[in-house]
Amino acid sequence: MRKSRAKKHPLQPDPRYKDTLVTRFVNNLMWDGKKSIAYEIFYDAMDKIKEQTGEEGYDVWKKALNNVMPSVEVRSRRIGGATFQIPTEIRPDRKISMTMKWIIQYARGRGGKSMAQRLSQELIAASKGEGGAVKKKEDVHRMAEANKAFSHFRF
Repeated sequence: MRKSRAKKHPLQPDPRYKDTLVTRFVNNLMWDGKKSIAYEIFYDAMDKIKEQTGEEGYDVWKKALNNVMPSVEVRSRRIGGATFQIPTEIRPDRKISMTMKWIIQYARGRGGKSMAQRLSQELIAASKGEGGAVKKKEDVHRMAEANKAFSHFRF
């Protein structure tokens, strides 16, 4: 076991938007360490969003992140031989990582030719408050609401 927590390495901002959040998204999107391909997919998706909606792709992406971001989740806790689902607040850092992973997961599950196309469709849907990732957030919130009675077991 560690004596102290591992320190977080600072991320480099991405080349086009100069945003570390974009780099973090691309890191989640990346497979087999192929970051240049992941950047290509992300930037292609941004261009496709601009073509389809007329809005700036980066703004649509930011809006989609905000729409998918959860505020509470349920965590299992074993108390007296029974397991309870306890609703808890989510740390800001975890909110962002959950949001990104959900968007990428549902984009991969979509039908479409290229990953850039699927990602752009999922981001457009999420920015409008639709799509799989937004549904996932609503399910998580619904689950937390249903288990509100066990919130006094919070740890």
